[in-house]
Amino acid sequence: MNWIRELFGVHKPIIAMCHLRALPGDPGYDATKGLDFVLEKARADLHALQAGGVDAVMFSNEYSTPYLLQVEPITHVTMARIIGELRSEIQVPYGVNVLWDPKATVELAVAVDAS
Repeated sequence: MNWIRELFGVHKPIIAMCHLRALPGDPGYDATKGLDFVLEKARADLHALQAGGVDAVMFSNEYSTPYLLQVEPITHVTMARIIGELRSEIQVPYGVNVLWDPKATVELAVAVDAS
């Protein structure tokens, strides 16, 4: 699979997960901590993963429970904002996963120019 080597620079890439904390609209979202808390946790995870030598990062809404087959727009809109804020700090190929919602995942991938 030559495309894997071309994209990641290695034959067997390590793709790490950056799990975003509960987002606005999620039952577990902590409005008192706000979106800055979610962003800073994601930033810390991203930096730790990259410093650890991963070949790529996948951003997901892991804490958006319960998972839905069709998420509310606020979920992927917020994910786009967070990834957009981190974009200049991302040093490896990256992707996205809006859990259980393939349409939202593709839309988000296009919006954030995922690898």
